Amino acid sequence: MITPDQIRGARAMLGLTQAQLAKSAGISTTGLNNIERNAADPKASTLRAIQSALEEAGIIFQDDGVLIDGGPGVRLAKKDV
Repeated sequence: MITPDQIRGARAMLGLTQAQLAKSAGISTTGLNNIERNAADPKASTLRAIQSALEEAGIIFQDDGVLIDGGPGVRLAKKDV
């Protein structure tokens, strides 16, 4: 599952506000804010909706072990030229 840090990082890379991402994921802005602050224990389906919205916007999530320090990461997808 994606982490609050990955969500915040992905949103920043895309220049999205919490309201924009929340709308795309079909959740409330307050709900997203709570997830990003790690003040909520979201359902797996909610995290999947957020992940799908970010992936559709051009984000690739990297799982544990992909980065040198072994932590999860996030990056922009390569744009077709």
